[in-house]
Amino acid sequence: MRDKHVTRTTIAALKDISKHYGQITAVDGINLEIRRGELLALLGPNGAGKTTSVNLLLGLASSTSGTAELFGLSPCEVRARRRIGAMLQGAQLGGHARVGETIALYSGYYLNPLPLAETLRMAGLEGLESRPAVKLSGGQKQRLMFALAVCGNPELLFLDEPTVGLDVEARHGIWTAIRDFKEQGRSVVLTTHYLEEADALADRIVVINRGRVIAAGTPAEIKQSVARRHIRCITRLDSARISMLPGVSAVQQDGERLDIVAARPESVLFEMLRLDPALHDLEITDARLEEAFLSLTNDNHEGQTA
Repeated sequence: MRDKHVTRTTIAALKDISKHYGQITAVDGINLEIRRGELLALLGPNGAGKTTSVNLLLGLASSTSGTAELFGLSPCEVRARRRIGAMLQGAQLGGHARVGETIALYSGYYLNPLPLAETLRMAGLEGLESRPAVKLSGGQKQRLMFALAVCGNPELLFLDEPTVGLDVEARHGIWTAIRDFKEQGRSVVLTTHYLEEADALADRIVVINRGRVIAAGTPAEIKQSVARRHIRCITRLDSARISMLPGVSAVQQDGERLDIVAARPESVLFEMLRLDPALHDLEITDARLEEAFLSLTNDNHEGQTA
């Protein structure tokens, strides 16, 4: 399926692209656009085709059919590669070079790299430039990997699971760095299993399953695509009684409030008000991104296997 949002300049794209590994189809006719100044989150279950799609855009894999473009060029062209940065999962830091030396080495591959001080600031590594990379903490190493991805002053940044394994503080530090990067008018492609990360950072989300795009839109649009919504309120009705109402799929106590998940919130609420006119502190919200993601991927799986 093609994305309906066309308001920004496209700087990278996959066009009707497929990738087969023997009898296995990793990517199946995907159309994908990355626009200038946006953060695009690619979501999908393990094996959905996210990493293959990124590798096709990076020129690390060749397509079976279709085309990949970076700035109107082949991803394999040096002119295109010099305009991107990448932080890929599983990349390792080797040797005993210091943080500043490591960043300077990587910066040398680019025509217009950021000043070292700016790279250190963006990655939150100020004061650590003289520390050997091997002596950094886990969170600091992730920040250094981010620094190596942005040091070349890229227009487009690829981040593959950038906060995996990090504690909450370190994760939010990377989030701040990503936001700072995007605020400069740059673009980001993010693949992550942390759905709250995509919800917090993304301008647009593309959900991939079984090598195909099954949904695309803003985080709010993805969440609204699921019929279920949340009703939060204070009521004299007990959870057992509410769970028996048609359309209710879950009820959870949250302090004084009840959190009710319902497919038809209006009818559920009408019945609750009939039973308890004193119901108050009412709030109705869309499904969470996790719920939308699970619904989309499960529905897609069932539709393909029926």
